[in-house]
Amino acid sequence: MSTLLAPPASDYLARRRTIDEVLAEARSRIDRLTPAEAVAAREAGAVVVDIRPAAQREVQGGPDGVLLVERNVLEWRFDPASDARLPIADYDLQVVVLCQEGFTSSLAAAALQDLGLHRATDVVGGWAAWREDLGA
Repeated sequence: MSTLLAPPASDYLARRRTIDEVLAEARSRIDRLTPAEAVAAREAGAVVVDIRPAAQREVQGGPDGVLLVERNVLEWRFDPASDARLPIADYDLQVVVLCQEGFTSSLAAAALQDLGLHRATDVVGGWAAWREDLGA
């Protein structure tokens, strides 16, 4: 019987990053959109996906005409190679991710890019900015 050994703790310590570093790296790879640009992208065929939990959407509201896919299943729904993918999943699809304030959405958009959805992006300021800027 073989025993799997974990790498030494020093390996993990050498690779550790703060969430601010992870967020900055994610954002360095995506062309983030303003709320108005997100609406224009949607009108041009992009899919805007709200990843907030249902309870948060119930309290905060949300924009009309967006796809609701909670964060915990996002990659499975948009990975064209996944058995759990949505019918629209495609590597060339522009996916604009929306969260409450634009932090989680940046990480989610970067995760979609890691899957090969090279046009994935998010909304600067999230739903809070969308509501304020567009009066939704």
